[in-house]
Amino acid sequence: MKIEVVEIGEDALESWVAVHNVTRPRDPTAPAELIDWRRQAESMTWLLASIGGVAAGVGLGVIGWHAEPGVARAELAVLAEWRRHGLGTALIEQLSAWLLAGGQTHLDVPVDEDDEPSLAWATRRGFAEVGRNSLLALDLATTARPNVDLPEGIEIVTWAERPDTVSGMYEVACEAYADVPGEEDAEMASFDEWRSNDLDGASDRAEATFVALAGDEVVGYAKLSLSEARGDTAFHDITGVKRAWRRRGIAGALKRAEIAWAIDAGYSRLVTFNEVRNEPIRTLNERHGYVAEPGSIRLRRAL
Repeated sequence: MKIEVVEIGEDALESWVAVHNVTRPRDPTAPAELIDWRRQAESMTWLLASIGGVAAGVGLGVIGWHAEPGVARAELAVLAEWRRHGLGTALIEQLSAWLLAGGQTHLDVPVDEDDEPSLAWATRRGFAEVGRNSLLALDLATTARPNVDLPEGIEIVTWAERPDTVSGMYEVACEAYADVPGEEDAEMASFDEWRSNDLDGASDRAEATFVALAGDEVVGYAKLSLSEARGDTAFHDITGVKRAWRRRGIAGALKRAEIAWAIDAGYSRLVTFNEVRNEPIRTLNERHGYVAEPGSIRLRRAL
């Protein structure tokens, strides 16, 4: 049967999402979230693969989104009943060609760490592991609302309460982003780009962004990401503290503020992805009752 891979626009995203959400039930999305993600990136393409006229696979390519120079990201998925028909190969070939035309030199793809067939497929095509993210989840239905005990001299407010703290949050981000294992070479966005992409996205809320203050200095912040496709789940986006203020309990206080807010807002689950080499944040999450679930592996190959 004939395989066809076409680039689609916003008007066809419902078909793309329908395939994606069946193949990636742990990571569902919605058209509005994809459109907002494209706004944040330098460039993005959406591919829909069909076989015999049946939509059976999807691909996504991203340039310039929290990445090292020349390193792009792609995602692809094929419905289980249509695997081993060449759809994945057709998608990766078209994505690679698009990325090469965009001046990229390497490609990263995520694979669920318990998805052995996909890992084997990627390995046969020259991909090798460069990072691994554990997934930690907290069941809020069985979690008592924590007291937000604060370290001495520290106050926690929401960004909604103190919109003037945004420049201080950026100073924290400039240190915290670079300290995530595997992200050391990623380019830090300018203030305006960072604010637009990381604070003003469709999933961002000022009332779900928490700022730690020592007097008038912003010494840390944490924010939740709220997904349209998963209305019962809130996602930890970042927990960052300035290097000079670490090991004083600030990150833990920010975490408890997030948990308390999520319980009050009616969420049933909190989820976070932690790079496995990021031992301090993984330990912090485990201390607050988060339980490990299958995470993801970041694979890379030269284009």
